[in-house]
Amino acid sequence: MNPFSSGTRLRDMIRAIRACKTAAEERAVVRKECAAIRASINENDQEYRHRNLAKLMFIHMLGYPTHFGQMECLKLIASAGFPEKRIGYLGLMLLLDERQEVLMLVTNSLKQDLNHTNQYIVGLALCALGNICSAEMARDLAPEVERLLQFRDPNIRKKAALCSIRIIKKVPDLAENFINPAAALLKEKHHGVLITGVQLCTDLCKVSSEALEHFRKKCTEVLVKTLKDVANSPYAPEYDVGGITDPFLHIRLLRFLRVLGQGDADASDSMNDILAQVATKTESNKNAGNAILYECVETIMSIEDNGGLRVLAINILGRFLANRDNNIRYVALNMLMKAISVDAQAVQRHRATILECVKDSDASIRKRALELVYLLINESNVKPLTKELIDYLEVSDQEFKGDLTAKICSIVEKFSPEKIWYIDQMLKVLSEAGNFVKDEVCHALIVVISNAPDLHGYTVRALYKAFQASSEQESLVRVAVWCIGEYGDMLVKNVGMLDVEDPITVTESDAVDVAEITIKRHTSDLTTKAMALIALLKLSSRFPSCSERIRDIIVQQKGSLVLELQQRSLEFNSILEKHRNIRSALVERMPVLDEATFSGRRAGSVPTTLSPSTMASVKVPNGVVKSAAAPLVDLLDLTSDDAPAPSSSSGDFLNDILGVDLSPASAHS
Repeated sequence: MNPFSSGTRLRDMIRAIRACKTAAEERAVVRKECAAIRASINENDQEYRHRNLAKLMFIHMLGYPTHFGQMECLKLIASAGFPEKRIGYLGLMLLLDERQEVLMLVTNSLKQDLNHTNQYIVGLALCALGNICSAEMARDLAPEVERLLQFRDPNIRKKAALCSIRIIKKVPDLAENFINPAAALLKEKHHGVLITGVQLCTDLCKVSSEALEHFRKKCTEVLVKTLKDVANSPYAPEYDVGGITDPFLHIRLLRFLRVLGQGDADASDSMNDILAQVATKTESNKNAGNAILYECVETIMSIEDNGGLRVLAINILGRFLANRDNNIRYVALNMLMKAISVDAQAVQRHRATILECVKDSDASIRKRALELVYLLINESNVKPLTKELIDYLEVSDQEFKGDLTAKICSIVEKFSPEKIWYIDQMLKVLSEAGNFVKDEVCHALIVVISNAPDLHGYTVRALYKAFQASSEQESLVRVAVWCIGEYGDMLVKNVGMLDVEDPITVTESDAVDVAEITIKRHTSDLTTKAMALIALLKLSSRFPSCSERIRDIIVQQKGSLVLELQQRSLEFNSILEKHRNIRSALVERMPVLDEATFSGRRAGSVPTTLSPSTMASVKVPNGVVKSAAAPLVDLLDLTSDDAPAPSSSSGDFLNDILGVDLSPASAHS
């Protein structure tokens, strides 16, 4: 016999394909087999039609085209025998989908089989219709499916219910035809029929408000009774899962009750007792019980207000957080995030457990718990929770520091009760994870420092000490360099000492050391080194005794390979040597930065006054290139929004010296 004739058995073809050692060999085998099947189709070979279709299904699953065999499915479906119909319907579901035009030809065969006297053939037709039903087929065959919802055999009723779900999803207008038959299924004793009936009713409620109202009025009590019977039923081996009777039916009933209870106080009241019973009596030592409890919690949270039940539900979620199963803890955290909007006070009671989840070894749980902690924080608990998070920041994994740092910074900025506390917490974060802090957070900190004149001395001393301990944190170095450049004299003279401070002795040379170390450090980036040069220029006016040393440090950058640093070095050296008469005016302390303006610009609500031609980037004397849409006015600029605009002559003069244009913004517009 030809090994690739139409008479080849399916198992022989599978063996031949699996014996292939390369993809090319496999393609050759499939190509020969497909050629033999085509020849058989052309000869209208009825004896091997079912075998050919079985082969085509296997070939289809391997990813090869099998469209030429679609008509064979229809021919087998039109056959009288059950085996042929079975292969035909299986091929129909596998080789075709609802977009195929060939499918229109099978509608009549489906209609005949739905009315067949053999219930197994009816089951095949229902199964196929439920899988590939199109909108046109749904309209044509809906009456037959509706009739089969009342068929004597429970397996047919079950399949008809599942098929009805497909029909109403394809054609929602047909939903009203299924309301009464679906309601009748809710009184079934057979669990398979009941579970499909509940799902059908749930989907009807989603597509039809008329169905929702009908089920609320007529079926809520029936569902409550059914759930009570299932919850209290004795041991039944055919439905038992982990010591619980049919948890799948439990969950479907709870979901349907949730749909009925949303937005309806009467329906919610009628189901309160059974929900409380399920929540208190379901065992949580098995996954089946936990699944029911979770669904019960979600139902309680979704129906109309009942304070006692919600507290009970949140306590269940609290127990979930102590579970060793990470999946259970994760879904509990997800549900608690939703519960905050409903009863934040009840969730607050589990704050300690949630904080422990932030320290979990599982990255997903850590991230979700951190988001939940962020939602829990308010003015009354911000201090203890922030302390816990910062303490954990010290020992957290590197991959988690970024998310944790961002949340802490956001919390401190949003809920800070006072500026000194804000500054203290931000310095702790900068010291522990400064490399993860975004630039805009540093800008916000500098704005706050600028607006707290009573804390200038305290802040610059704290930053100096932090720099000595954590000079590898880039963001900390930038803020420290900026503050020492602005308030270095306060650091040396111990101006504005607070009671909480320990006195320190810092010389002018020590202050200059900070900028020098920053410039010479290989890990410092261009922006940080540029800020250090600005700080040195400012300190040259405040520390006359160190002016020569400062000039030497600045001059060292004349040979820098980075053009920006080289240019700054030359310009600043020119100021120190040739323009001492204007140096003091140039390096005066920056005007107070307006917090409201900064916040507005950060939120994107303050329109820029720059013309489109200058929107892309603006050259500034203390930054490499500054975006016009930057979230903050240039913190180190020699001008400020609050400073008076220079006259045109002085602007030209400074332009000649520094290579920057200090004319008013309006001149560019």
